[in-house]
Amino acid sequence: MKQTATWYYLALLILAGEAVFILPFVLPRIFRPTVLDVFMLDNTQLGLCFSVYGIVAVVSYLFGGPLADKYPPRKLMAIALGMTAAGGMVFATFPSFEVLQVVYGYWGFTTIFLFWAPMIKATRVWGGTASQGKAFGLLDGGRGLTGFLFGLLGVFIFSLFISENVDMASLSERQEAFRYVIYCSSIIITVIGALTWFFMKSGVDEKEILVERISISQIVSVLKLPSVQLLMVIILCAYVGYKITDVLSQYANEVMLYDEVKAAQTGTFLQFLRPTTGILLGLIVDRFRISLVLVFSFVATIIGGFLFASGLIAPSATILFFLSVIIIAIGVYSARALYFAVMQEGRIPLVLTGTAVGLISLVGYTPDIFAGPAYGYLLDSNPGEPGFQNVFWMLTVFSTVGGIAAVIYCIKFRKK
Repeated sequence: MKQTATWYYLALLILAGEAVFILPFVLPRIFRPTVLDVFMLDNTQLGLCFSVYGIVAVVSYLFGGPLADKYPPRKLMAIALGMTAAGGMVFATFPSFEVLQVVYGYWGFTTIFLFWAPMIKATRVWGGTASQGKAFGLLDGGRGLTGFLFGLLGVFIFSLFISENVDMASLSERQEAFRYVIYCSSIIITVIGALTWFFMKSGVDEKEILVERISISQIVSVLKLPSVQLLMVIILCAYVGYKITDVLSQYANEVMLYDEVKAAQTGTFLQFLRPTTGILLGLIVDRFRISLVLVFSFVATIIGGFLFASGLIAPSATILFFLSVIIIAIGVYSARALYFAVMQEGRIPLVLTGTAVGLISLVGYTPDIFAGPAYGYLLDSNPGEPGFQNVFWMLTVFSTVGGIAAVIYCIKFRKK
């Protein structure tokens, strides 16, 4: 299938693809120290909220995948965006820890059951047979740019409603400022959902990419594909790396001794590196073996993880800190941009993309369950730099396993 969908189709896909995750993930990543304070949480409790999300998401991956092979992706995605934005209204009340867990469980359903597999399938449709690297690279790079812009907007809105000296601001002042950040995000997500419903139409006849029903035998046949089994391991390990980038703004705050605004700016800098990496990859990666580039992405993550884990990065080592952030970002964001782009190389049928994505994600995204509590526990049990070192040793180990799986994938499917 050749690339037939329009560029505005890709633009809406990118906007929707990141907007749906702004509330549950992007804001807590950029404003992590603030979120811990205004919701009165510790690292472990915030990690447990992510775990509830992950538990619901795992079930949603399994059942949402086949759904994407039966119904048009744009309609499922639009409904998901509207429902996710509605959850922001509860989020903005700064509910108790128990209610916050319910909200994250709700988001686990809206962002995954109705959204994840449709987004991946829509991207594969846009890429056609010759531009899978471009499609997924631009998707993740564009999503990163969207997250970066949301981050800039969030930091701007937060600074408008906070006193000049953020360290002297009261809890209520910070809550009020962050509430406006949530409200603005929810409104924008709703608008993107409406645009997706009405305008995100590909040039492909939807009957060509949909099936009337998915049988158990089809699901089993997809599960038996070696590419599906290897991608489960590759994505699991790569996603652990992505989850651990959540702590970099907190590292800036607690180890590099930056204030909350500067720490949030570090998180926003990460959001800038993500689109830069994804877009550059999208423009060049189809000239190479995508699976080979995936191997090198794990190598970069291992190097960056080791630099942080070694204890070399002290408050005075500003240049080394940002260099290490850049190395980890290049590795993590490259892997994230490419791991679904190798589906065609691994001979996974287009019409069963949703089912394959659901099965792969069932294992690959289990870090949504265990990564948050794991690094939250490591941080809380060893306060300060030692806790962060343990977190980055965790990153290094998982990246090594993922790199080995990527090498096997590269070798196994080296012949077209």
